[in-house]
Amino acid sequence: MLAASTALNAAPWLEPGDARARHSLQKLADRGHYDKGVTTWPVMWADIDSGVSNSIAADAGAVSSQAAYLNFEREQLGSPGVRFEIQGSGSTQARSICGFASHPREKGELSVNFQWQGEYVALGVKPTLVANASDDETLRLDGSYLAATPGNWVVGAGAIERWWGPGWQSAMVLSTNARPMPAVWLNRKDTSAPESDWLNWIGPWNLTVFAGQMEEERIVSDIRLVGMRLNLRPIQGLDLGFTRAIMFGGEGYPGGFSTFWDAFIGKDNSYDGSDPGNQIGAIDIRYGFPVGEQSMSVYMEMMGEDEAGYIPSRKSWLFGVDWTSQLLGADQQWFFEFTNTLADDIVGDAIPNYAYSHFRYKTGYQYYGRNMGSTFDGDAEALTAGLFHFLPDGSNVSLALTYADLNNDGGNRVSQPDNDIFYFVPNGAQKVAIVKAGYGTEVLKGWLDLNLHATDKKIELIGGEQDQWAASASWTYRF
Repeated sequence: MLAASTALNAAPWLEPGDARARHSLQKLADRGHYDKGVTTWPVMWADIDSGVSNSIAADAGAVSSQAAYLNFEREQLGSPGVRFEIQGSGSTQARSICGFASHPREKGELSVNFQWQGEYVALGVKPTLVANASDDETLRLDGSYLAATPGNWVVGAGAIERWWGPGWQSAMVLSTNARPMPAVWLNRKDTSAPESDWLNWIGPWNLTVFAGQMEEERIVSDIRLVGMRLNLRPIQGLDLGFTRAIMFGGEGYPGGFSTFWDAFIGKDNSYDGSDPGNQIGAIDIRYGFPVGEQSMSVYMEMMGEDEAGYIPSRKSWLFGVDWTSQLLGADQQWFFEFTNTLADDIVGDAIPNYAYSHFRYKTGYQYYGRNMGSTFDGDAEALTAGLFHFLPDGSNVSLALTYADLNNDGGNRVSQPDNDIFYFVPNGAQKVAIVKAGYGTEVLKGWLDLNLHATDKKIELIGGEQDQWAASASWTYRF
């Protein structure tokens, strides 16, 4: 029996947060049964429909459970019609260290989720009430959207979760660490390779662009943010990703198209006050391949705060390896990942207080107190070993062990302009060991997630001190 997953939002796409869905899609791709990208989330259901090949039948011993899970989720979430869900969660404290798998962000949340999908238009409305909100926003519409599909493109407006990159514990430019920002966006619906003989060599490709506006409660309020990501898959198993995020404008500064264009073409590394904005860029590579009846991949991501010769400079890094196994009658997804966000620490002379920082935008690359990229924020080193154990009845167990050197130079790079917003930014240098454990299963015809988070010492953040122990529970019922 297959039960519903942790990411229970019906939409024309598969959202980040469902570790089992990601495991399933990656294993199909790495074993040659899905020739589309797996490092840009959300993933369109139309892409999965066209990308999964009939070769699965000849490899059933290795991928039958993964194919069955994706088919189940497709029937439950990706088909036309109306869906309705309710979700409630509670936690002893707001979580400070987050990964790809979904989790409650706040101490208490209650949401209703209405979804409708037509042939060319989709609508999602998800009001959420938050108790003891870390950003003083007690009513939210995160997860709400309106989207349409003209031709092979998706255009939309709303606040949807995104994860750009191959990492499981972190994504350098855009992750689900912070709340989703309201934005308008454009992306391909079916990312198949170009039919032209001149361009077919690039393989399946995807382009995603969004434009939004950051919150008012900043040193410079109402900053505009444009995010762009291009994915190429030139050969089987190889994913290439190119990402940019441009901050520009804001109260007291020009924010028109000419300002954006200057930043886009790289005329933005001036420190005389004429700098049109701040941007970060990243290049990521993932190569997946079969190993016996299992799969494995190696991946890396390089992020830069500036550019030199059209390549990111002032570099931060992420390296990882992941693999699958089938033990004890269940499926496992393992990963081992290293993150370093101290600029130029690995190659060159380390530059502290640089990654995710800017001399004008002193609130940094935060959105409502959380970094939009790495969950460890800037000037950090972290090593994580993680495991997801997927049982045949749909239940799952997760475990992650992290050792992190947070804000290792001790400087505070982020200015907190509003005391009503809790900033999840390490306050001073600190080394900490972190254990995260989770269990998800079907209860009362809904889905229950239980999570435990423990550290060997209290983590000091700009917003305050975190307890060493935290527990959370969430339950979702789908009508």
